[in-house]
Amino acid sequence: MTAATVVFLAIGAVGVALLAIALLGGEILHLGHIDADGLFSLEAVAGFLGALGFAGAVMAEVLDARTPALIVLSAAVAAVAAVIAAWLALRLTRAARNMRTDATPTRQHLIGTLGVVVTPVPAGSGYGEVRVRLGGQPVKLNARADQALPAGTQIFVVEAPTETSVVVEATPDPGRE
Repeated sequence: MTAATVVFLAIGAVGVALLAIALLGGEILHLGHIDADGLFSLEAVAGFLGALGFAGAVMAEVLDARTPALIVLSAAVAAVAAVIAAWLALRLTRAARNMRTDATPTRQHLIGTLGVVVTPVPAGSGYGEVRVRLGGQPVKLNARADQALPAGTQIFVVEAPTETSVVVEATPDPGRE
């Protein structure tokens, strides 16, 4: 292994360390203004250094870079790879930060959902428990009803007085009609 390879590997290791810092605590060590989204994001610098180091190490070994000319050639090829890696890192992190997501479900989204009674709901003032799907996820909620509902009863949510409680009604059983 040539000395140039060792130097390039060290540069690549610094890039990997910066990438770990960017992923684990990028908001702590940010280059420039926190809202800046330029070429000098920590992820782009990490991608640049990682690619420069590892591509340079590969080229130094392939060329057996022991002369200054071969070391410069290795560095030039590595610089091209590093610019491409930095650009890709910048684009990917920008895309991840600006990715649209669904709105956070609220209690208003509970109204109209179907579910099942998991703990019997007493008539009137007591609470039982029901399970409904909200945003594709099962959610267990406290439930009240005008009539007693045994476990396993299919229900329909008619009101959501709080984020964790609902007022329900039994849905008609198609087998009894």
